[in-house]
Amino acid sequence: MKKLILIIILLILALVGWYISTGYFSSGERAGTISKLSERGYIFKTNEGVLNEGGYSGETGTLTPRYWDFSAKEDSVVAKLKTALSSGERVTLVYHEKFVKFPWNGDTKYFIIDVLFLPKRVEPVVPAEVIPAPITTPTDTASTI
Repeated sequence: MKKLILIIILLILALVGWYISTGYFSSGERAGTISKLSERGYIFKTNEGVLNEGGYSGETGTLTPRYWDFSAKEDSVVAKLKTALSSGERVTLVYHEKFVKFPWNGDTKYFIIDVLFLPKRVEPVVPAEVIPAPITTPTDTASTI
């Protein structure tokens, strides 16, 4: 009976540990431009980045940058982040906030799961207005003399 209770307790602890390490309690989106992306770590290589959200300071009345640190694991997401960094485009980052920060996962609790690029605005091409040449009728100089 004691072994069964011990096995049940260990199983519950293992499930709680698994949920804490893989689950998340918050998700959201943040928009801005990627200002830094790097691979870090001695043993566990992780991709770390910084999003410049921009911002307006109500106290000083000036534009004050706000920076947000994030981590990324998936190769497809890292490729999108590199594209956004090199192009300088404004992007929206979709993220999950984990319960606990583990060193093998990254330096932050915020993990990027997708990068959304804003659709490129296409300016309509308006053809230039063609002004017709003035119509001149030939005048008969013989009849006017």
